[in-house]
Amino acid sequence: MSTQSGAPEKKKFRLKFPHPVVLMFVIVLILSLLSWVIPAGQYEMVKDVNSGRMVVDPNSYTVVDKNPITPFKFLMSFPQGMTAAAEITFFIMITGAAFGIITATGAINAGIARLAHTCRHMEYLMIPLIVLVFSIGGATFGMSEENIVFVPIGIALATALGFDAMVGTAIVVMGAAVGFCAGFMNPFTIGVAQSIAELPMFSGLLYRGIIWAVLWAVTSAFIILYAKKIKADPTKSYLYGENVQRDNIDLDNIPKMTLRQKLILIAVAAGFIFLVFGVVKLGWYITEIAALFLGMGIIAGLINGYKPAEICDKMLAGVTDIATGAIMCGIARAILFVMEESMIKDTIIHALADSISFLPKSISVLGMYMVQLIVNFLVPSGSGQAAATMPIMTPISDVLGINRQVAVLCFQFGDGFTNNILPVSGVLMATLSVAKISYEKWCKFVGKLVLIWIAIGAVFVLVGNAINYGPF
Repeated sequence: MSTQSGAPEKKKFRLKFPHPVVLMFVIVLILSLLSWVIPAGQYEMVKDVNSGRMVVDPNSYTVVDKNPITPFKFLMSFPQGMTAAAEITFFIMITGAAFGIITATGAINAGIARLAHTCRHMEYLMIPLIVLVFSIGGATFGMSEENIVFVPIGIALATALGFDAMVGTAIVVMGAAVGFCAGFMNPFTIGVAQSIAELPMFSGLLYRGIIWAVLWAVTSAFIILYAKKIKADPTKSYLYGENVQRDNIDLDNIPKMTLRQKLILIAVAAGFIFLVFGVVKLGWYITEIAALFLGMGIIAGLINGYKPAEICDKMLAGVTDIATGAIMCGIARAILFVMEESMIKDTIIHALADSISFLPKSISVLGMYMVQLIVNFLVPSGSGQAAATMPIMTPISDVLGINRQVAVLCFQFGDGFTNNILPVSGVLMATLSVAKISYEKWCKFVGKLVLIWIAIGAVFVLVGNAINYGPF
């Protein structure tokens, strides 16, 4: 292409963030090369008298002979990582398959639509209610990609009430994010992180419940204040003056929920109640929870009238949606394999712990929190980040005398808070495309809320550390 003067037009250089899998591959390669430089070392593991877990003895670090990673060992690290992460990987895939069936039935869509219809004349009450509903989805099954189909309904409801598309998008997206960040029963983040940290599945539920309530209240208030401002003066809207044609959904003529859809929602609700009972009273772990989710999915499919072949198709579609996160777990474990095989993991832990060991625990724990926030820009997959960072953060917390539950809390916040402003998030970009909102305008709106969340997270991390946040 040429300009009018005949000179070729220069293409603008745009920095493109690498694919997460490519980034993981590069990290494994760099660590493999560093294994030839970084001294090998080792901590001794001892049994903690209180918990009975094997923990790092912080005073036992010794230098050992090097065992650097050869080119063939580098290639071996990937299948080794996949094998080591098999239990978590298949747990994620089975759960994704189950919710693929449930989502395909349309029961969740219908339930949200009915709620929107009911709230259409209660404008400011609608906001915290919708945020609450989506936060439950984010907190229990990591609702993320599913948000996309609900955004047009949220926008239609918000615009019908005199708000803008930003409000409609926020009640859906940030609602689910509230639950995802609190994650009181999210199997993809809390479940994976706690399993790596050798903590009881979904332990610490009460404290995370308090976090969820605070985030829900703050987020609802933030959106309500913006909604009131733009209703009083539409020129204050971030989207004022836009010339965008949006889908028009008639909220006054939403079809009634079918009996099948009602039964499916009842079955799903019963399943989550049974999940709480199983985890708290029966000591359920990954295998039992995956089995329950699988059963929930199959029952939902049968209630909806799906034939066995149709159930299988929906399951496979659900696996496809979650496959990247599952694969990222295996690739992330390749990082751990390289560090353990070359015996540089304990050296890195020793160096990190030494760099902050002279600081008070409160400052040290904030350092862990900040590290997780930064890592989320590099590894946006929640389960992938858990697999990549928790094997490092867990022994660091042991060395520094920080409760492992607090280390999981640092991961939980670090992984969740910035997800909704990450330009590398395919889900966010797809959501904004459906909402017809530019990334720049979205960040102007939601960036303030993310900063508030980060500050709230710091407070909860400090309090958790101060009270020795444990299994309650």
